[in-house]
Amino acid sequence: MDIRDIHTPVMLERCAELLAPALSRDGAVFVDATLGMGGHSEAFLERFPTARLIGLDRDTDALRIAGQRLARFEGRTTFVHTIYDGIAAAVASAGVEKVDGILFDLGVSSLQLDEASRGFAYAQDAPLDMRMDQTSGITAAHVLATYGEGDLRRIFERYGEEKLAARYARAIIAARQQAPLERTGQLVDILQAATPAAVLHERHPAKRVFQALRIEVNAELSVLERAIPAALSVLGVGGRIVVLSYQSLEDRLVKRVFAEASASTAPRGLPVELPEHAPKFRLLVRGAELAGDDERAVNPRATPVRLRAAERIQEDA
Repeated sequence: MDIRDIHTPVMLERCAELLAPALSRDGAVFVDATLGMGGHSEAFLERFPTARLIGLDRDTDALRIAGQRLARFEGRTTFVHTIYDGIAAAVASAGVEKVDGILFDLGVSSLQLDEASRGFAYAQDAPLDMRMDQTSGITAAHVLATYGEGDLRRIFERYGEEKLAARYARAIIAARQQAPLERTGQLVDILQAATPAAVLHERHPAKRVFQALRIEVNAELSVLERAIPAALSVLGVGGRIVVLSYQSLEDRLVKRVFAEASASTAPRGLPVELPEHAPKFRLLVRGAELAGDDERAVNPRATPVRLRAAERIQEDA
């Protein structure tokens, strides 16, 4: 099957619209910090014929697929195997000082969700892996086998916002004393058995737990907390950044960093704002934008997305 039939980039037109003033510059350089299968980048390379891409991804399968998809743009593409908090080093290694555009499309990718063996989807039985980079790091099975009850409860509450975190943590500890937890199907059965009947009718009990495990395995929030400031630091004046978030924890973090970057640092009561206190960025959208009804109807993965964007208007002091 053609990759374009299985991967529909989320909010593509809006992303292109927001980045267009920056990517229309002759020889513009843009970073796709979460390259995935290359859908957004392919469209940008087509629409901005002099633009150059630096594509980052921690997933070697994604880099391989995107490389094949974007092969016709050879000479305008650089691919880097890295987590997105390595954006500054990746840009420097590409021989670039400042970039004109940056896109973050956060969360788990279509490739990772659709490949059952990766263990991201609770609807399919698979090994409990959940690593975005299968060349390194701990697996979800390792977390479930070694974390104490308090730590499991903490990650389910913090990263999954799961109200039944304590109940689920106890059930996992009891189950692993009987047999190792190695497959997603085992975990789903444990969670279903530990869930009150009334809750089972409201939602799938595994959704938030799987999200929490994925975030823990890949250190997604701590990485993102470093990545957004690093991305802002390599954006040149007039450059623009767009971030697509899919859950509230990510979106709140992006909102906070953007708010700080777009605020004056002048002390209260100062009669005149000095240039060094002026905001370095301006917000391009009010609040967080959602995908339109039409897009959500044809692409369910666009349903939870929240888009935020900013433009650098002044260099750092």
